[in-house]
Amino acid sequence: MTVWKTRLTGRGTDDLAEVTLRLATEADHPALWSMLEPVFRAGDTYAVDPGIGREAALAFWCGGTHRAFVAEADCEWLGSYYICPNQQGGGAHVCNCGFVTATAAQGRGVARAMLVHALDTARALGFVAMQFNFVVETNTRAVKLWQAHGFDVVGRLPGAFRHPAQGMVDALVMYRRL
Repeated sequence: MTVWKTRLTGRGTDDLAEVTLRLATEADHPALWSMLEPVFRAGDTYAVDPGIGREAALAFWCGGTHRAFVAEADCEWLGSYYICPNQQGGGAHVCNCGFVTATAAQGRGVARAMLVHALDTARALGFVAMQFNFVVETNTRAVKLWQAHGFDVVGRLPGAFRHPAQGMVDALVMYRRL
């Protein structure tokens, strides 16, 4: 279990809170679904069917080659991310991740803490690079965070994402060496 200290804002306090990041278990599925559902239903950041059911969403997030982690502090669910090989065979040395922050925890440094944890985890697992395959360009907070941590936009997929409010928008491929 890894413990990170990050400043959680938006609570009327400047105290540092201990954010625990650990592998998700089946017992975490209700909390995971409570974080995934609003993000997937909004349909504006993930190329996932907004009508996806609970079991399919959890299988996507936690299944296959994905290692899912949860972030929590003071009995509050803050977010989750998964890490997995981006490709098989000759591409298995590059990892991919997906991140979700609980609605009530947004803007408090949770995604940043999860990204730092994911970068450390990727190195520990032997990956040499991390790639985000489909970052919706209108997800500006994520794009800025990834860039602040050394990710470059290495590809642009014109009109590849159908945004529910903005129509066809670009998706970015972002990459960094570890």
